[in-house]
Amino acid sequence: MPITLSDTAAERIRRFLDARGGGAGLRLAVKKTGCSGFAYVVDLEDVVGENDRIFESNGIPVIVDPKTLPMVDGTHIDFERDGLNETFTYDNPNVKSLCGCGESFGV
Repeated sequence: MPITLSDTAAERIRRFLDARGGGAGLRLAVKKTGCSGFAYVVDLEDVVGENDRIFESNGIPVIVDPKTLPMVDGTHIDFERDGLNETFTYDNPNVKSLCGCGESFGV
């Protein structure tokens, strides 16, 4: 299944890429942390690895390494503003449990 971005998330990422003069796209990864197991890691990427998968969504390449893909396959990423707070949100069909604080998830 593809990794998708909402229009709002794609626009925010496009502004980040433009501000830094470009790049290969957005890297979506996970790291082991928290009480539920994993947390999302997003970063602007300049280099695409030989085995990386690239999902194009709203004109933005989303880059995922093969180890991460089973944990994020089918994820939809949105960007929300609430007052002064801004955050990316993730609708991941693979999530089986969430941490009470919302910072980590289990698959």
